[in-house]
Amino acid sequence: MNRTLKLYIAFLVLIIVGIIVIDSGRPKPINWTPSYTIQDKIPFGLYVFNKEIPSLFPKQKIVRFGTTVYEFLDPKYSYADSTYTAKGTILMISDQNTIDDTSADELLYFVDHGNTAFLSMQSFPKKLMDSLKFDYSTGMSLENKMLQKLSANNLKDQTYNFHRGSGNVSFSSIDSTTTDVLGYQQTDTVKNANFIRVPYGMGYFLLHTQPAAFSNYVLLKDKNAEYCSAILSYIPKGELFWQSFSYNDQHISGSPMRYILSQPALKWAWYLFLIGMFVFMLFNAKRRQRVIPIKEPVPNTTVDFTKTIGNLYLQEGSHHLIIEKKIIYFLEKIRSEYLIDTFQLDETFVKRLHQKTGKDPVLIEKVVRLIQKHRNELVSTQADVIEISKAIEKLK
Repeated sequence: MNRTLKLYIAFLVLIIVGIIVIDSGRPKPINWTPSYTIQDKIPFGLYVFNKEIPSLFPKQKIVRFGTTVYEFLDPKYSYADSTYTAKGTILMISDQNTIDDTSADELLYFVDHGNTAFLSMQSFPKKLMDSLKFDYSTGMSLENKMLQKLSANNLKDQTYNFHRGSGNVSFSSIDSTTTDVLGYQQTDTVKNANFIRVPYGMGYFLLHTQPAAFSNYVLLKDKNAEYCSAILSYIPKGELFWQSFSYNDQHISGSPMRYILSQPALKWAWYLFLIGMFVFMLFNAKRRQRVIPIKEPVPNTTVDFTKTIGNLYLQEGSHHLIIEKKIIYFLEKIRSEYLIDTFQLDETFVKRLHQKTGKDPVLIEKVVRLIQKHRNELVSTQADVIEISKAIEKLK
């Protein structure tokens, strides 16, 4: 290794070490992803709210679940008397709509039986919007200028600013004859409802469009914890069923495999089936028939046979026979390839062979002369074999 290469390697190592040192000393960037999981300590996680919720509901039983609403409520429904064995409030906090159609039907049925549902999210399922006769809209985000207010008499003069995370989502249409507006979000000149109470059957839906109110960032800033406590105060006494996701929970999925994967026995049966199918395909991909040996084509040994016979005649000194065989082979080729009669080797034969092959008539005449000479002699020498062989080769 020369000195120049060593310098290049050392320089590269220094650059890598420098990058590592600079990167390790740089502060970790803040993750502003709205996860809304109870274990997340990032700004828009629910770690603080999860720790403080017992103090917000001191005399109420809090039940956390990480499945869909349907999977949680369906076992608690008694088909004998068409009632629920569980009474209380469903609490759901999410950045987006996490309610599938089956869960939406179950939630409506649960509230219809005299229970409550508190939903804080920035989008709602169409089934709920149609049943409760409301709609929502999303405007341009003006987070730093947007204030949160409540309509209760003791809090109507209080304003809360989340500074970050409060999307500009509000209710654009409600049934004013039955719906109560409990809170607003206000810019400089515009005030829109973002917290409403809608009766349904014997119960109520509490709908809220600012889930950031429950996040770590908002709860720990200014007096926003007071706002969170105020909106939760509308939840009636009784059990609280909180759909709280953790790292290990699978968020709502519309997949038909959701239930199978949620049951240990069915899940392992499904995995064993997939493994079995993989093994089956792996082994059946191989040949079932034995390997067919490759058969080499039968070689053409005519040339080798001819050479062997020729060598045999040569060794025996049968020069006359060798010439005779050459003449027979030559004339047979003329007949088969050029369709020329070889019975009479005269001037007509020479002329026709010249026309079809384009060979020099002198060469053709020489071959004819040698053939006639051989037919008139009974003994031939090795020199005769060489002469006629060269003449025929030139003609070929």
